[in-house]
Amino acid sequence: MNVESLRRFLLSLPHVEETMQWGESLVFWAGDKSIGGKMFALANLSHDAHGVLSFAAGPERYHELLETEGAFPAPYLARAYWIAIDSYSVFTTTELEDHLRHARQLVFDKLPKRTRNILAFPAPERKKLIAARRKQLIPRKK
Repeated sequence: MNVESLRRFLLSLPHVEETMQWGESLVFWAGDKSIGGKMFALANLSHDAHGVLSFAAGPERYHELLETEGAFPAPYLARAYWIAIDSYSVFTTTELEDHLRHARQLVFDKLPKRTRNILAFPAPERKKLIAARRKQLIPRKK
């Protein structure tokens, strides 16, 4: 797996959005950020010590995954049971996809009820609501 195949896979999952944040990080959200979505994975595009990918592991998988060579507590997010990996080859593609599906579901299940309700709307109505919300969040220039 590489960052492009990672993006294709994650964006194929239901209600996943991506943003570019914190310099060179692709952040993947369960639900749109503007309506209360929460991040579940972060792909680091810079070459630093934070690893290539961090994701929510949850308390039940966290310690088990840390036993894998190349996996370590995610910087700034370990307290929320996130792990990071130093290369995409730490897990097989199938294993990594399973871990990322699990991460998305963990976070999705904890979304506020109002956010899940919006995500349950038919696609055209949901897109209108999200677009309206984003417009409200954009700072107005004078």
